[in-house]
Amino acid sequence: MTEGRLVLAGAPIGQVGDASPRLREALESADVIAAEDTRRLRRLAVDIGAVVNGRVVSYYDANEAGRAAELLAALQEGDTVLVITDAGMPGVSDPGYRLTHLAVEAGIPVTALPGPSAVTTALAVSGLPSDRFCFEGFPPRKTGDRARRLAALADEERTMVFFEAPHRLAASLAAMAAAFGADRRAAVCRELTKTYEEIRRGPLAELAAWAEPGVKGEITVVVAGHVAEALAADLDGLAAEVARREEAGVPRKQAIVEVAKAAGVPKRELYDVVHRGAGHRSAGHSTDGHKT
Repeated sequence: MTEGRLVLAGAPIGQVGDASPRLREALESADVIAAEDTRRLRRLAVDIGAVVNGRVVSYYDANEAGRAAELLAALQEGDTVLVITDAGMPGVSDPGYRLTHLAVEAGIPVTALPGPSAVTTALAVSGLPSDRFCFEGFPPRKTGDRARRLAALADEERTMVFFEAPHRLAASLAAMAAAFGADRRAAVCRELTKTYEEIRRGPLAELAAWAEPGVKGEITVVVAGHVAEALAADLDGLAAEVARREEAGVPRKQAIVEVAKAAGVPKRELYDVVHRGAGHRSAGHSTDGHKT
């Protein structure tokens, strides 16, 4: 019997032009396509010029558990099963994990067809440290559950990435300000890669106030990690040393590297403090936004 294979296919998060030729080939060759929304799949196929020849089945949150067993059976019979969600990578706050787990347990090959991701795209444009980060998915909907979840993350040192529904954004940002501090830096990324893309950066309290009148679109929130008070004080002093070296003629980048190395602190943390201070001096505030 021919060995089956599970393919996790990343879908464009906004611009159909981000779909790769490999995605078109995979859609045409799969025996079974498990789609979060079969209508969106058909529309995507038309947009990228793919002719779907395999069987198409729905695979979304409500039927994921039951459908996974059916898809596993197809894999065991030798079929190539492709899983695709509305946008981004299957399994990342979207259906895909359960079937992947079953396939791995059954010894069936699993591969991924990479594509755009709102998580890494938002992280890249946020302007926040990206060398270490964690993805926290959607915050709990209920006020108490959300407060407890965020309180547990208050000392998380890595940059955090969240998804959020637009109608809950203001409440979530306010809850984050309460849990992490009103001045904790963050970025709200709306409609990434789409026509009305917008990135708002600033302290959590300011972003919560901005979102209060209402926001539309797909939302990804990036929040800076916790910096211990002692380290924060050290960084302020080290930033002053960088400024002194700059005044003596040392290029800023070189000064940051030298001072961070001598003090044994993360170069990225010192870089952020230096540039945030420069931004305050030149602009008087740290919030900005753009729309393309």
